[in-house]
Amino acid sequence: MSEVSIAGIGMTPVGEHWELSLANLSARALLAAIKDAGNIRPQALYVGNFLASTMSGQANLGTLIADNAGLGPIETFTAEAGEASGAAALHMGYLAVKSGYVNAALVVGVEKYTDMVGLEVEGLVSQSMDSDFEATEGLTPAGQAGMLMSRYIESCQVPREAFAALPLLAHANAVHNPIAMYRKAVTLDVYNKAPVLTFPLNLFDAAPYADGAAAILLVNEDLAKSQNLVRVAASNVVIDALALHDRPDPLAFSAVTLSVQKALAQAGLDWDVIDLFELWDAYSIFGTLTIEACGLAARGEGWRWLQDNDLSPKGKLPLLTLGGNKARGFPLAAAGVYQVAEAVLQLRGAAGANQVPGAKTALTQAMGGPASTVITHVLKN
Repeated sequence: MSEVSIAGIGMTPVGEHWELSLANLSARALLAAIKDAGNIRPQALYVGNFLASTMSGQANLGTLIADNAGLGPIETFTAEAGEASGAAALHMGYLAVKSGYVNAALVVGVEKYTDMVGLEVEGLVSQSMDSDFEATEGLTPAGQAGMLMSRYIESCQVPREAFAALPLLAHANAVHNPIAMYRKAVTLDVYNKAPVLTFPLNLFDAAPYADGAAAILLVNEDLAKSQNLVRVAASNVVIDALALHDRPDPLAFSAVTLSVQKALAQAGLDWDVIDLFELWDAYSIFGTLTIEACGLAARGEGWRWLQDNDLSPKGKLPLLTLGGNKARGFPLAAAGVYQVAEAVLQLRGAAGANQVPGAKTALTQAMGGPASTVITHVLKN
């Protein structure tokens, strides 16, 4: 089986792209990735998308996107794993190259949030939850995250502002990310005064939905000639019960634990050699529970670990180095591909003012729902 390397990346700015269609956004990202790879032509295209069929009225995305970008005839597939759909498409592309099925695979994650105008946004995103027992009862992703935060605060006896560390870090890092949606630092006072979305979740505890497309071009050993390539050392998908009430412990992100363990074992590494971690901060409570699930902090101590450690690009374990979902913006299914492309920038030494010194190994993790689907990648330069 072949080693899999990332030869090219492409990302559009994250924000509200009213003038661009879903196909236009995708083309900008994937053509940039092909150019970045030295114009290697892919044999297959894997698309990650969550909501196009409901919010844009568009299915058959592989054909639409490939044709619009002038890639046809080419084999295409679309992956769907809720908000982790882009990361799922990347896993499919990885398997295609790893197995020898193709020599080069192009992956694009795309979401066109502004097509939701006039629609109930949270209702559509609730499709990543259990429809029969959660969504149809009126529960939304934000409401679900608020319930998890309330339970954590009560059971672990933590102060409300304990969740400020990740949002403040994300906004500080996004200042130097030219394609980020929010390039402004936030103070603790601003965080504490933010309006409540769904108690006790406030405005800065939830990542803002946005438009965006990110692309990755994967190649096998035969095409991997550049010294600036980044190797995909591990890729896996782990699931948990879809409905929170079906889990023995809602505050234990078990799929995160297993996915990280499998990824590190596949790469033959441990946490001591991970230079940066792009975790999933769709909600700040997710980040806290992830830190605990990864074994970096004990149960109920994730918030304190986030407060007490230097997690900036110059720190011991940098997180959200270019702003994460919270400040880069959260283009739903595309976010998992943005994470990997941002990690590639770090491993290439091309992250500018946010560069992690001497970065050699990165771990990225995307989630569909509250760790219902967890997809982890380990990258090495």
